[in-house]
Amino acid sequence: MSPHDAKLPPVEVNSNGNKCDLCTNSKCCTYVTQQIDTPRSKYDFEILLWQVSHPNVGAYKDEDGWFLIFDGVPCSHLLPDGRCGIYEDRPTICRSHDNDYCEYDAPAEDGFELWFPDYHSLLAYCRKRFKRWSTGNPPPS
Repeated sequence: MSPHDAKLPPVEVNSNGNKCDLCTNSKCCTYVTQQIDTPRSKYDFEILLWQVSHPNVGAYKDEDGWFLIFDGVPCSHLLPDGRCGIYEDRPTICRSHDNDYCEYDAPAEDGFELWFPDYHSLLAYCRKRFKRWSTGNPPPS
């Protein structure tokens, strides 16, 4: 099960204002995203299809653009209790993470405009987007 699959109820933040203290799955520390150029051509989507054909690789579009997501890749600094082992020296991207509304509240994909967790979901989109889509023989299901 992906860290994005489970919906958790909204929570009241504890007295120190840190919702991270309540999160036992450390969802935001178990995947990596990489922004990509907006795919426009059939060739661009062919490359994206190849990428999402790999286990735990998906793609999505949100208000910030297009991204690849590599799921199930926990940070090497994540401690068994879900805390950060380098908290005082963590990277800037970790420092800038805002948990006012985060994956503890709802799965990240709830905010995606487009979500392609696998080859078949992206292929269906490609077939709708391009009138004459053909990639040859589809892979076995």
